[in-house]
Amino acid sequence: MSSPIYIQIHNKIKQTIESGKWKVGDRIPAERELAVHFGVSRMTLRQAVQTLVDEGILERHVGSGTFVARQKVQERMSSGVTSFTEIIESEGKQASSKTISYLVTTPSISESERLDLAAGEKVLRMERIRYADDLPICFEVATLPYNLIKDYARSQISTSLYRTLAENGLEIGHAEQNISATLAPERIAEYLDVKRGAAILRLRQTTRLKDGRPFEYVRTQYVGERFEFFLAK
Repeated sequence: MSSPIYIQIHNKIKQTIESGKWKVGDRIPAERELAVHFGVSRMTLRQAVQTLVDEGILERHVGSGTFVARQKVQERMSSGVTSFTEIIESEGKQASSKTISYLVTTPSISESERLDLAAGEKVLRMERIRYADDLPICFEVATLPYNLIKDYARSQISTSLYRTLAENGLEIGHAEQNISATLAPERIAEYLDVKRGAAILRLRQTTRLKDGRPFEYVRTQYVGERFEFFLAK
């Protein structure tokens, strides 16, 4: 099973950056030029580029183009890992999800790296809109090692993954998180019922089991006016 075309292009662009051909701060070629180079539609090319933006590898500058991202200043944070469902229910609200896509496929280079996958391993890539009392809070792309979750029903995974793992004796450990600010592109704005360009909080997270195995690589975009991160130290 081959990867979707946009993931294949994602990999090629990432490899170009890692080879040093495009360096930090460089502007990459325009979408039209790249679409011709790869022989794909601009929509497919745009999806590949947006995936790299969501991963923090590229960054868009309004009116200027797309650039190889600079390393951001980081503050290391640590806290317990809490699922979206648990967070929403703790506020006395009803958590729900709408699954946009659910696909067992070949991982991207980034997904393989984050999940420490061996060659040939498959992943489940799932896109969801997450709600609190029917209000869209975030759009999430979660990638999971297929071997870990292949025996679970789709409803068990798409409704509350953490709860399903716990019920099957898999204890959640810690997570590595990167949080940054961005603006909602057209597709995300439509999913979250906000205007294009609305403030978005972007989270990239790798979550591990107690034994250290990574089981989830998730890219989540939260509506800035509907969600905030709180950390107690």
